[in-house]
Amino acid sequence: MPVLTRLIPSPVVVDIRAGALDDLGCVLADERISHSGKLAVAVSGGSGARLRERVAPSLPGADWFEVGGGTLDDAIKLAGAMKGGHYDAVVGLGGGKIIDCAKFAAARIGLPLVAVPTNLAHDGLCSPVATLDNDAGRGSYGVPNPIAVVIDLDVVRAAPARFVRAGIGDAVSNVSAIADWELAKRVKGEKIDGLAAAMARQAGEAVLRHPGGIGDNDFLQVLAEALVLTGIAMSVSGDSRPASGACHEINHAFDLLFPTRAASHGEQCGLGAAFAMFLRGAHEESAQMAEVLRRHGLPVLPEEIGFTPEEFFRAVEFAPQTRPGRYTILEHLDLKTDQIKDLYADYVKAIGS
Repeated sequence: MPVLTRLIPSPVVVDIRAGALDDLGCVLADERISHSGKLAVAVSGGSGARLRERVAPSLPGADWFEVGGGTLDDAIKLAGAMKGGHYDAVVGLGGGKIIDCAKFAAARIGLPLVAVPTNLAHDGLCSPVATLDNDAGRGSYGVPNPIAVVIDLDVVRAAPARFVRAGIGDAVSNVSAIADWELAKRVKGEKIDGLAAAMARQAGEAVLRHPGGIGDNDFLQVLAEALVLTGIAMSVSGDSRPASGACHEINHAFDLLFPTRAASHGEQCGLGAAFAMFLRGAHEESAQMAEVLRRHGLPVLPEEIGFTPEEFFRAVEFAPQTRPGRYTILEHLDLKTDQIKDLYADYVKAIGS
């Protein structure tokens, strides 16, 4: 019988530990990503620039490029500056905007990308997508997976706590996203990639059930691994389905309806996930998710991120329009404002104060 298999798109190196940043040059040389040390390093004017002094001695052959922001124009400008430099790889050192700009620029000039995030705010650090602001608002651009991901737990712990909390919300929302994918299979016959679903689900459950907090190395290790696994799950499935369901539709609705007031991606996704779990009748799971989110300082009610219940009802009703063609519990129930209002009142009672 033939042996059937498939190649899994994933990084060659995943190095998650305290002090990992100090060994960046050695890791890239040992793994033959850049034996010569000829690297293009993209940094922000903030956290990445502050780390340059620390990292530069271990990367003597690197050229450094400061990125102004997280727009498509910034990424194109970065690619133009790097083009013709004969580099082995591009290193993105900084927050999500810098990583996404570096992803896009590396893909544009045909070089592998090494992601070195300075916070754990979302699952995009290892995903095959670069999210960049453009003239129409915000766009998602397909790019290759990073060839390496290096996460220094000391660095991410030193980042503002809100960034870690946002990553928690994004990771936990996987549980709701997978439930939506399974619903789409039952009702619409949508095909599920079992491996991608398993990876994303276990990543979310690991964070959901871990007893630690944002100051614990063990918890940060699990969170970082969960975000990396989620990115790989999206590569396996070929889209964002393993990590994006009603939770992310609600998040996108907040961003589109209230662009100047929206909270962080992870905060909105966590809230959306807890409510979506309640909508599908998983009341115990919804309450457990809300309890974990609260324990980590994340919102479970719209008022906790500056929105009125009425604005939340509007976002939930609008949410299906943000991802045409995606089937979630929101499309399944096709809720109107009065129904959302009643269900929200039940949700508030169920999760307690």
